Parts: sequence; structure tokens; C-alpha cells
Amino acid sequence: MDTVYLDQASTSSPKADGLGEVIARYFASGAYTVSRGQYEGAISTAQAVYQARKDICQYFGEEDVRKLIFTGNVTHSLNLVTKGLLKAGDEVICSSMEHNALMRPLYQLSKRGVKVKIIPASSEGELDPQKVADAISSDTRALVFTAASNVCGSCLPLADLAEIAHKNNLYFIVDSAQVAGHFPWQIKDLAIDAFCFTGHKALRGPQGIGGVILSQKMAENLEPLISGGTGSYSDLEDMPPHLPDRFEAGTPNLPGILGLGHAVELRLKEEAFESYIQEMELLCLFLAGLGEHLPAYLVEIKGLGLPGAEASLAWAKTLQRHHLTAGSSLPFTMPLVSLNFPKHDNAAVAFHLENEYGIMTRSGLHCAPRAHKTLNTFPQGTVRFSLASTNTLEEIDYTLSALRKVLA
Repeated sequence: MDTVYLDQASTSSPKADGLGEVIARYFASGAYTVSRGQYEGAISTAQAVYQARKDICQYFGEEDVRKLIFTGNVTHSLNLVTKGLLKAGDEVICSSMEHNALMRPLYQLSKRGVKVKIIPASSEGELDPQKVADAISSDTRALVFTAASNVCGSCLPLADLAEIAHKNNLYFIVDSAQVAGHFPWQIKDLAIDAFCFTGHKALRGPQGIGGVILSQKMAENLEPLISGGTGSYSDLEDMPPHLPDRFEAGTPNLPGILGLGHAVELRLKEEAFESYIQEMELLCLFLAGLGEHLPAYLVEIKGLGLPGAEASLAWAKTLQRHHLTAGSSLPFTMPLVSLNFPKHDNAAVAFHLENEYGIMTRSGLHCAPRAHKTLNTFPQGTVRFSLASTNTLEEIDYTLSALRKVLA
């Protein structure tokens, strides 16, 4: 094989069918902006943006399209929410599995008087919700958690965490970077106050576009992170009072929005869990191949805690929608695995896989140093293999064969 792309957790490849054509057509037709003109081209663009907003909200189970705020990415979304909500004296609780997209904004806020409590996960990347409940104090204002680790794929117990948040009248914020697009959501079932997502991973949209879906309570208590022109309420020097304009200052990334809308439109036409089941089957076959062909002393699988590849494969094949509806947790893992090679340099393994066999992975700390400390893979990091339904069984077999040769 010329190339095998196993870095889907960084960004998806290939992108959604026809994505390039949709973006090119926007530029070829005039590239008009929205809310800045009453001519036909601007109105047509505004209608296309509204349709994209509507499709994205439908995919995530939100009925009110005004509650979707477009941002540049999930990092932008997390900054918008945390910095617009938390003030000196407030306390926020997160986990040790968080990405720097959250940890760095929280670090900045800590220097401004916001108290940050980090609840340690287990060495398998699992979080005990009772530890979160026990950590709540009279100063706690929000719980903010990743839905799944970008290092090992372990999913956090969002249903339990949501229940804890609402029982204690706290804001519940979710970083969905590693789960959005693998299967449809019904965020209202978990009553998430800020559902932060990015478009370029499993949604298979372009880079540079993401968003956050806000609850009414969050929207009413959130200060805009960026202020500026919106094309509406131009007589005011304050930001407009209504959504989404209040949080969408400046000219939006229209090519990104239209591209993401197209990608989500295709997702809406799929069977609800078809892609995720295919991805899990590939992951389980990869794990089975590791266990069958590679001695344990050559490779350590971090953070999975699976009942075994055979049982996992059976689980994947029988997955039904009720596993992910209100009152239940996410699956136990996403379609990615981090490998540590005790007798080798992890970066060298990734280098040889790419340069000799065309297999693209990601080695290092994956912008999540606390997660690696939790998994006992700091500072050496791991080699991460992340899959999508566009990968194939042949690629998995080829990768296993290449790994055996590299480690030999």
C-alpha cells in the first residue's frame, strides 16, 4: 500500500464526499457574505448558512437553531464558554484526562482567581463519578469534561456527570472533540449547557470550523469572548441581545460553515450507528492482531480496560441505539488505541511506520500531558492509532504486519 492513514483523531481523511466541490462552488458563485447586504447573492448565502445550522442542530438533537454558535474549532468554543462564564472566586471541576484545549484556558483563569479542581482518573483512563460528586463545594459553578480521551479513547460517564451537575445546580460543559460525528447525539437528553464540537474530525468537515450549542441558561449568563460587528442591531455599541448574533462577532467562516453543513447532511442520511460499529469492528480486529502476533513485552496497550478483543467485537456487532440515549453512558471506548513500546523509542516506531510503510500515526503527548501522566506514559508518550469507517480490514492487516517488522 502507498499510504495508510491512521491519525483520524487528529483530523479525518478523506473528507466527506463532494466537500471540495461545495466550497469551490461558493467561491465560484461570488463568495457573498451574510447579514451585510440585501442583494440576492447575500440572501442566498444566508439561506445556505441557515440550512447548515439547521442540519447540524438536527444531528445533535437541538430543536432551536439559534442556540448553535459557530466558532473556529472546539478550542475556540471552550475558551468562549469558560472565559465568558467563570469569574474570580468561582470553582470549576474537570478530569485528569483533559486536552490542552481545556487545560490551558483553565490555567489562564486560575491566574485570575478561578479555582480549578482536577479529579484523577484511573490508570486505565476511567473516571469515578462519585469522586466528582465528593469534590463539589459551595464555590463550584461548573463541571467541564471531555466526552472521550484523545489519548486512549476511554469515554467518561457523561450521564452520571450530567446528573451530578443538575442535582447541584451546576453548569455542565462537554468537550465532544473525539465523539462528535461517530454517532448522532441527543444533547437535550443529558441537558448539556454547552456542547462544544469541532467539524474537521469525525464529522469529516473542513478545518477551521466548529461550534457550541448553548442552553438558554448558559446563553443568558455568558459574556461574549469577542465583540464586533454582526450586521444586526448596528445602532448599538453593545453586542446584540439575541442568539446567535451575540456570540458571532465578525465575518464568519462561510466556506467552513457551508462545508460542514454538507458533511453533516451526509451524516444525517446514514444509519445512526453504522459508521461507529464499523470503526469498532476494525479496532477490535486490530487489538486481536496485536495480542496474537506481538509479544506482551514489546507493546503495552494503554487505557482500554476491555474484556478482550473477542468479547469487544461481539459487543460492537450488537450495539443498539439504547446504549447512548438518556440515562446511559457513552460506549467504553472510541476507535483509537495508544501503544507504548517499552523496548523501543515510540517516535522512532512511528517514523519507521511512515517512512518505510506509508502508515501515518501520531506519536508524543497528543496535547494532553495530564492524561499521559494518568496513564503512566509521561514523558515518553505513545504511538496512537486512530480509525474511521473509511479505513479497511486490508489496512489493518497491513499495519499489523508492518508493526511486526519494525519491532523486529
